[in-house]
Amino acid sequence: MALILFPVRALLTICWIVAGLLTELLAFPLMEFRGRQRLIQGWSRILLRLCGVRMQCQGQPIVRGPVLWVANHVSWLDIFVIDAVRPTSFIAKSDIRRWPVIGLLVAWAGTLFIDRRQRHAVREAGRQMRDRFQRGDAVGLFPEGTTSDGLDVRPFHAGLFEAALQAGVPVQPIALRFLQHGRRTGRFAFVGEQTLVANLWVLLGARGVAVEVEFLPPLAADAGDGGRAELARRTHQAIAHAVRVRD
Repeated sequence: MALILFPVRALLTICWIVAGLLTELLAFPLMEFRGRQRLIQGWSRILLRLCGVRMQCQGQPIVRGPVLWVANHVSWLDIFVIDAVRPTSFIAKSDIRRWPVIGLLVAWAGTLFIDRRQRHAVREAGRQMRDRFQRGDAVGLFPEGTTSDGLDVRPFHAGLFEAALQAGVPVQPIALRFLQHGRRTGRFAFVGEQTLVANLWVLLGARGVAVEVEFLPPLAADAGDGGRAELARRTHQAIAHAVRVRD
């Protein structure tokens, strides 16, 4: 079945990606901010369908006003899954910008790139996050710093939680769970030494793929004496529980 599904989905996905990049180049300069956001949201929803991924949204996402959305990180699809709910400015490693095609797409979606090799990288990322909060945007963070198989959650880096504390915006944890035919799986995780092409082969050739996106109750950006470390700990605890409970 993969020999049939993969080429069809790959062709449709490539055409849709090209259309998105052309839209960014030709239409975005003529559109207001809200119009670009609606376009990104609709484009992301269609991308998931073309990849054969069904999205199941649970909970109550904060869809208006500034918020820090914190999620576990499983796949290159994670950004587009969340963008399909509300266009979000994500914080991502600068390495992603160099990924073929995907790097262009996530940049188009408003991603803020951080190069952790730079001395003041976290401080600069925090400044950009606060700018987005002041504009009323959602900012997305994958504090594991890398992807996992999605069956558990790695430890969180707490540094970028400081921007939410300083801005006083709510932090909403998000649990991402990938399934195939209704059962949890790590098959579609983009981890280890796997190439993007190999991951696309697995994903685009599969049937019955779904991703559950659970928006958990928001946490007030007030961690008391514990500061950003305590806020990160509470967020990790909420996401880890939601990721594990589905097994």
